[in-house]
Amino acid sequence: MTATSSEFPYSLIATDLDGTLLRGDDTVSARTRDALAEAGKGGATHLVVTGRAVPWTRQVFDVLGYEGLAVCGQGGQVYDAGARRMITSVTLDRDLARRAVARIEAEVGPLLLAASRDGVDGEVVVAPGYAVQEGPLPHVPSTDPEVLWAEPLNKLYLQHPSLGDDELASAARRLAGDLVSVTMAGAGVVELLPSGLSKARGLSLVARRLGVRKQETLAFGDMPNDVPLLSWAGHGVAMANAHPELLAVCDEVTASNEEDGIALVLERLLDG
Repeated sequence: MTATSSEFPYSLIATDLDGTLLRGDDTVSARTRDALAEAGKGGATHLVVTGRAVPWTRQVFDVLGYEGLAVCGQGGQVYDAGARRMITSVTLDRDLARRAVARIEAEVGPLLLAASRDGVDGEVVVAPGYAVQEGPLPHVPSTDPEVLWAEPLNKLYLQHPSLGDDELASAARRLAGDLVSVTMAGAGVVELLPSGLSKARGLSLVARRLGVRKQETLAFGDMPNDVPLLSWAGHGVAMANAHPELLAVCDEVTASNEEDGIALVLERLLDG
């Protein structure tokens, strides 16, 4: 089904990438592309709001032909995809992050770490033992732990040999939440971020730049890092494959990312 063009009831459509806009093979279905295009004809702007930092997002933009603004790095980066230019970037205080790691390790034992360096071409440096997800995302292995801290960072990734993601994230918040923000963005992806940072912060900056109010924003997501995103938006939609934390705060649940969940909502709003 392809939605018919009409005035769209929201000015901004904010979508997460992984588990939301993207299918498991990192593609976007033709149906979802068509629905976003029709919503665009109806006056809506599509805004990607992703936990991925810019270097891990640019290849997706190239495939999608996406040239607008984007919120990357869990809200810490605002990027102009068309101009390939970073507009704003918030960095993680490395001294605070090291203190946070020390506090967490003092209770739960050694962590497995990876560091996302700041900048349009920032590398992800991976320490021994950290399990990198399969796929095309570039990373640089290092056997020297000090290399993780050698350059400005936008985030730090944590894993634990035995704790699950939810358990690790909870422990990190309890032990170091006064130093850094902690979020969980997917399987094996617990992150330490600059204090107070969230997708909502980045989204609000871009919305203000575009002259759009939160009531005029429709947002889609699937993981705990999307809780601030959906909570800020006028209407928050969780995918059927979403984490229970997101399902608990959303306004609506749609089909999964594999079943055109975004398109189903957009088509209904266009037809309505």
